Amino acid sequence: MALTAITNAQIFDGEKAVGVRTVVIDGGRIARVGGDAPEGSEIVDGSGATLLPGFIDAHVHSAPGSLALALRFGVTTELEMQGMNTRENRGAITDDDTQADVRSSGFAITPPGGHPSELMPEGFRPKWDLPPVMPLMPFSTTPEEAAAFVPQLIARGSDFIKFMIDDGSVEGHPGLPVLDKATVHAGVAEAKKYGALTVAHALTMEATRTAAEAGIDGVTHVFMDQPHTAEIISLIKDAGMFVIPCVTLNASMMGITGSELADDPRVAARLDADWDRTLRSSFNRYPQGKLHDVYDTVRALDAAGVDVLAGTDVSIPETFFGGLAHGASLHHELQYLVAAGLTPARALRAATATTARRFRLSDRGRIAEGLRADLLLVDGDPTSTIGDTLNTRAVWRRGTRLAA
Repeated sequence: MALTAITNAQIFDGEKAVGVRTVVIDGGRIARVGGDAPEGSEIVDGSGATLLPGFIDAHVHSAPGSLALALRFGVTTELEMQGMNTRENRGAITDDDTQADVRSSGFAITPPGGHPSELMPEGFRPKWDLPPVMPLMPFSTTPEEAAAFVPQLIARGSDFIKFMIDDGSVEGHPGLPVLDKATVHAGVAEAKKYGALTVAHALTMEATRTAAEAGIDGVTHVFMDQPHTAEIISLIKDAGMFVIPCVTLNASMMGITGSELADDPRVAARLDADWDRTLRSSFNRYPQGKLHDVYDTVRALDAAGVDVLAGTDVSIPETFFGGLAHGASLHHELQYLVAAGLTPARALRAATATTARRFRLSDRGRIAEGLRADLLLVDGDPTSTIGDTLNTRAVWRRGTRLAA
């Protein structure tokens, strides 16, 4: 396979801007950063553009075609926070460079009838085939049950263990069955025995507190039920947790649609009718929420040194899961993070190196020799204008350039 040399582009290596460098791709890996283009290599002129690591969306739920859609927007890896793409089901995805790579929790530990059951309209049935191996359904109501499911989930190919801590109050279903503190603590303690990463769905401050006190590694949302306090920020920081704010989801829960994003021709050209309709809708389950409170919380977390990761909670093309679309919404999330007060560089880090580090993906998320050649070339300079991330010029997944 011939070498590919990307020349004359500004480089953001996942941590910082490093100026103009030549990046050489050999097969599926980055062979060299810097120096001259090797003789005989295919030259990709990056003049006027910025080369970034492929983006990682730290919170998705997959749907048919969603991984291919994500890749068209330069999202080269998606982290599935409830779904079918555990190791036993994703063999074909791993080797298919026309769609994003994926890691998955499988199904989350939750009580029978607990979240996310309240989100599904009565009679709704997914419009796709079941996978070869159905993931384990770890319904738990006691500490013993939660602990017993952890090794089973790991054995069945879950890449991390997820806990649902949700009483339904934000979704308009107060009184939903919810994991109690003892059950969360027992499950997390068991996961630690196996060295497994743990995450928690938590939309309220109290649920976030439960996750922090249990030793969860990270929460997959930022709470939206009340303004932050210095005490909760300190608790999160002292626990060493990361936070995936999913501001896009919070906005949708408050009734804010993605119509403005859908109107952007750089987005519209890549969406079919179902995803366009979904993006123009919203969850609208918590209209009393205040987006400026979410912004303030995200800004306080960042200022405190908490690792903020970029994720969306995008799922399926249905209007009741509206305001979101795979790939496109990760760019929207970066815009939201900057609106909340992060610098563009910190927002880019949240979608690349920081997420890779916290999810133990040591082979991606940065532009460095020996790592996967998952790359995104965009016109302009997103380290100063975050909206430039949508100016896609080229995408590579494992060194294979996505066809235009």
